[in-house]
Amino acid sequence: MEHITLLLGIVIVTALVFDFTNGFHDTANAMATTISTGALKPKTAVAMSAVLNLVGAFLSVEVAKTISGGIVNEDGLKTEVIFAALVGAILWNLLTWLVGLPSSSSHALFGGLIGAAVMSMGWSSINGGTVVTKVLLPALAAPLVAGLAAMLATRLTYRIGRNTDTKATAKGYRAGQIASAGLVSLAHGTNDAQKTMGIITLALVTGGVLNPGANPPLWVIVSAGVAIALGTYLGGWRIIRTMGKGLTDLQPQQGFAAQTSAATVILASSHLGFSLSTTQSCSGAVMGAGLGRKGGVVRWSTATRMFVAWGLTLPAAGLVGAGAEFLTKQGPWGITATAALLVAGSSVIWVLSRRNAVDHTNVTADEIGADSADTEPAGVVTTAIAAVTPPPPAGTTAAAAVASEDPVKATVSAPTTTTTGAMADPARPATV
Repeated sequence: MEHITLLLGIVIVTALVFDFTNGFHDTANAMATTISTGALKPKTAVAMSAVLNLVGAFLSVEVAKTISGGIVNEDGLKTEVIFAALVGAILWNLLTWLVGLPSSSSHALFGGLIGAAVMSMGWSSINGGTVVTKVLLPALAAPLVAGLAAMLATRLTYRIGRNTDTKATAKGYRAGQIASAGLVSLAHGTNDAQKTMGIITLALVTGGVLNPGANPPLWVIVSAGVAIALGTYLGGWRIIRTMGKGLTDLQPQQGFAAQTSAATVILASSHLGFSLSTTQSCSGAVMGAGLGRKGGVVRWSTATRMFVAWGLTLPAAGLVGAGAEFLTKQGPWGITATAALLVAGSSVIWVLSRRNAVDHTNVTADEIGADSADTEPAGVVTTAIAAVTPPPPAGTTAAAAVASEDPVKATVSAPTTTTTGAMADPARPATV
């Protein structure tokens, strides 16, 4: 580390700041469903997730290799470019956190890196094949695969447990949720912490400290793991509320199915070196679990805003990264101005967030606004899923059909009947 210059040191610190924002931005991926179903208390959940994120950072370096030597050409790449890329990624992370949208920190980083590299060296600096195969295609496939797996797993769990005691089943699935949430946190550490390792390694290569193609040094792995763990412990409460209460209402069976499906997809991608978005995988799994339960409603207005944020992440972070690189190319004053803009923008976003603070005390409050399940009608997808759901057996009451999968709804919606089977009228006594 004796060859690290002042600029390289600034880039490393900025990369760790991005890793910190990645941690609290993506806490919801592992713990939103666990918190919303009551399986764990909010502070306990984020503490557990932080520890497992740290452990996961030491399990693999495949994703770090993809970033440090795959997306952009290292020849001619300057350290200033990496700094500009991180500025774009951090500001987009903070902006989407402010509005409570679970966008992809990974794509924010990729977008900032691509935008800054193009501004510095042109489009020839981008390895288009790697971007398509290891960024864009996984981005499209991950939420679909995780969502489909979660929907099928949810239906299977309800079918298997339809004749079991509801309270005992709920306790068992809550325990399963805790285990699956830990698996998601571990998977998140193996995937997202490595992205910062890759960026720092790339900066060390451009600064002449490491040879091209080198693995991340141990101190890089440790610092990246600690940074993402600290961010995770802070808790991105706004996004936790959106994923836990804003997309759909989850029961323990659904939460277990969603988290297990998402963890499987993330771990498989980490093993293959695909740098997919854990946010998109977990969000897709939550929506799939919502569709997998009879009567479940996905709030498509919230989902649509989330889809728009996903689509804007790469180009928006890329534009900010390109603008930051334009400034850094001007020399020392440009680098100083870029750093000042980053600090100023982050401060403004933090001040705005204090106007409507969300923390562990109100993260499960029903303050979703217009996206309430009682006010939003079922969307096209929900209607289509319901259309192919087999009807209840003949002679089964509606309340019993609901009770087989949703005991809470059954309690609320079951009508009071007389001995003759007619609906009771509260204004008169029942006839015998």
